Amino acid sequence: MFALRVPPVPDPRFVIHEFVPAYQRAYRADRLVSRVDAARRELADCCACPRNCHVDRLRDERRVCHIGRHAVVSSVFPHFGEEDCLRGWSGSGTIFFSQCNLRCVFCQNWDISQRDNGQVCTAGQLADYMLSLQTRGCHNINFVTPEHVAPQVVEAIAEAAGRGLRLPIVYNTSAYDAPASLALLDGLIDIYMPDFKFWHRESARRFAKAKDYPERAREAIAEMHRQVGPLRFTPNGMARRGLLVRHLVMPGQLDEADAIFQWLARELSPDTYVNIMGQYRPEHEVGRVPKYNAINRTPSAGEIRAARKLAVRAGLWRFDAAGGR
Repeated sequence: MFALRVPPVPDPRFVIHEFVPAYQRAYRADRLVSRVDAARRELADCCACPRNCHVDRLRDERRVCHIGRHAVVSSVFPHFGEEDCLRGWSGSGTIFFSQCNLRCVFCQNWDISQRDNGQVCTAGQLADYMLSLQTRGCHNINFVTPEHVAPQVVEAIAEAAGRGLRLPIVYNTSAYDAPASLALLDGLIDIYMPDFKFWHRESARRFAKAKDYPERAREAIAEMHRQVGPLRFTPNGMARRGLLVRHLVMPGQLDEADAIFQWLARELSPDTYVNIMGQYRPEHEVGRVPKYNAINRTPSAGEIRAARKLAVRAGLWRFDAAGGR
C-alpha cells in the first residue's frame, strides 16, 4: 500500500491557473485527422523508434518490438505508486503497454516488456480505457512504455478527444524515442516523463542492448523540452504540463548520473524537474547471468544521497519529494 500524500504547494512561477489539454486544442482546431493520417503512414514503413525496422505494421508485420498493427495492453488501473504530482489522491490513470523497444537485462517489468502478455486493442478500445479512467476520477492518462506504439497512441488520442476526454496525457517513456514519433506527438502530449538511463554507450549496449541509447535519449528529451517546457502545476500541486525526467540510480554508476544531471541543467534548464529514483533491484537476467554481476545489488543509501548531491551541484533544484521510493 502507498500512503496517500498531498502534493506540495508549487512554486508560484510554475503554476497554471487555466488548463486545456494540448490534444483538445488540436481537436478544436481540426488538426487531429491529418495527424492520424501521418501516424498510419508511419506504421506502413515503421521508424517509430530508433530501431528503424522499416516493416509494414499496417499489414501486421513485426520485428524488434513484436507488435504489429495494434497495441497490446497489459493492464489499466489507477496507479498510486507514481510521483505525488501525478497520483494525487485519486491515482494516475495508467495504461501499461506490452513489449518494448529496449532489452534491459534488469527490467523489473520483464514479464510485460519482454512478453506479449495482454489484450490487443484498437484505437477505439484504447479510447474506452482512457475514458473509463477519467470516469474513475484519475488525475491524468499515463501511457507506460509507449515508444513502440506512438502511432497507435495518436490514433487513440484522436478518438478519445472527440468523445470527451479532458485529462492531461502523460507520455511515460524510456526516452528511446524517434524524431518521427515525437513529431506526431507534438501538440498532443501534456507531460513528457522520460527515464534517462545511461550516459555511456557501452553501458547502454551491455545493459539495454541499444548502444545508441545515450544519443537518442538526449535528442528525444531535448525535443520533449522544446515542446512542453519545464513542469508546471495546478495551485494544489498536480502536474499539468511540462517535462519530468526520471533517473534510476544504479550501483556503481554515479559517473553516469553526474553526466546526465550536468547535461539536463546545462542543455535544457536548471528548472528541469527530476525524480532521482532509488528503487533499483536485481531482476530479470541480473543474478542469473554472471556477466551482469556488476549490477547484481541494490544501490547503497550513500549512492542515492551522492546522486542527489551531484544533481544539486549540477545546478538542478526541482526534485520530486518522493524520489527514491
